[in-house]
Amino acid sequence: MAKFVLAGKADCPYYAKAELLADVLQRNLPDFHIHKICVHPSDWEAWLKDTCASNGWTHSSCPLVWRELIDRGGKGMLLGGFNDFLEHAQGYYGITSDMNSNLMQKIAAENQQTKELCMKEEVHRLKSLRPLHIWISSALNPICYSLIPQLFTPGLFPGLPLVSLHLMDTCGSEEMMQGLKMETEDLTLPQLHEVTVHSDQTQAFQEAHFIIFLDDLQPKCESNNEPDDKDHMVSRVAECFCCYGQLIEANARKDVRVIVAGDSFINLKCSLLIENAPSVDPHNFVAMTTQLEYEARTQLAQKLSVKTADITDVVVWGNISGSFHVDLQRAEVLRYDGAVRGPDGFSQRVMNMIYDWKWLETDFMSLVHKHRATISSKTNKATAISSTNGIMTILRAWNNDASPEKDFSMGVLSTGQFGIPAGLVFSMPVSFRDGCWTVRSDVTVTDELRVKLDACADELKMEKDVAARILKKDE
Repeated sequence: MAKFVLAGKADCPYYAKAELLADVLQRNLPDFHIHKICVHPSDWEAWLKDTCASNGWTHSSCPLVWRELIDRGGKGMLLGGFNDFLEHAQGYYGITSDMNSNLMQKIAAENQQTKELCMKEEVHRLKSLRPLHIWISSALNPICYSLIPQLFTPGLFPGLPLVSLHLMDTCGSEEMMQGLKMETEDLTLPQLHEVTVHSDQTQAFQEAHFIIFLDDLQPKCESNNEPDDKDHMVSRVAECFCCYGQLIEANARKDVRVIVAGDSFINLKCSLLIENAPSVDPHNFVAMTTQLEYEARTQLAQKLSVKTADITDVVVWGNISGSFHVDLQRAEVLRYDGAVRGPDGFSQRVMNMIYDWKWLETDFMSLVHKHRATISSKTNKATAISSTNGIMTILRAWNNDASPEKDFSMGVLSTGQFGIPAGLVFSMPVSFRDGCWTVRSDVTVTDELRVKLDACADELKMEKDVAARILKKDE
């Protein structure tokens, strides 16, 4: 069997002539097969250069003809241009072409018209698909490997849309990114429209509907002076996330929704994104507190000998990856094995069930602060499963009808609620309704809680001031 590939510019007369000769050969020779590649004139030079480079060929004219060695494996064997193809047809098969110049020009014009029509139809087809564009930054983070399959959970995005998944990591190797792409494609998910990988951030967040930031910059400063180390980290965060915010402003949809996750400076990162994407509604940016809230619930559940899911309405205030406060004034416990029992759904106040006040005031907060580091020290990995669960909890509430009575802790932009300074991204209690979140206004801020909120706010203001000073210095 002889299989040839004929490629050329759509408007090239010699491609048209070679095409006619190939059709004659295929009609008359049962073992002769031809595959045609018609390239738009504006794309021809780049296509030819890439094809020749990948195959180790040298060719500069149109058309390009090669033979596929399908019976022996290996790359194709270059035949050459039109004259080489014509000579091969005459010498091996005794068939020639006698197309005149006028007919060559006419068919070339028809080829170009047909090619442009096909390109328009493909653009229309792609537009009609309207895939959901999801971008993940720092895609080589272990959390991403756990997150990707979960993003295709039925019902997560209403209407079962096709998903274009865009994986970006500016510090990772191209080979690792390609491996992640291949592994994602191997999932054979019916909703997956395409997977793209990006190591260059200049085109980041194009047409993004959702962006999930997993970035956690590792310290590089060798100084033992802790404040200097923190300032150095703030400097790197400010530089990176100001750039990300500007890219969101330039490239993303104006209704894009952004989730910031990670273990360091989460509030500051979210704040920098909001400041540098002024045309996007600040309500569309959230910092993930869910993982921290669940870690606090785990400690309470262990203390009360119940399941973690039996602890509800725990509120985390403040700086998610810094100074925060776990508020239990609304917390409830279900199925507690105590003196008072009730039917399914019966709950009691956590504060009334824990009698060890010393544990609450000292050990409890210490255990919550250390919980994630303790897990990582045992596994030598990031807490990918619980991070993924936190992100998924936010996505489910944001995209579907969550109960307006259910409390969520989430880092959002303060407008002065609870006396928190406006302009700070601050973790506070929110609820979801109809795909939008609102801050809970029915939470009581006691004098004791006020002191703790002020301490959290002071830390966040200090981080913002350091970032502003560094950015101003760099101008």
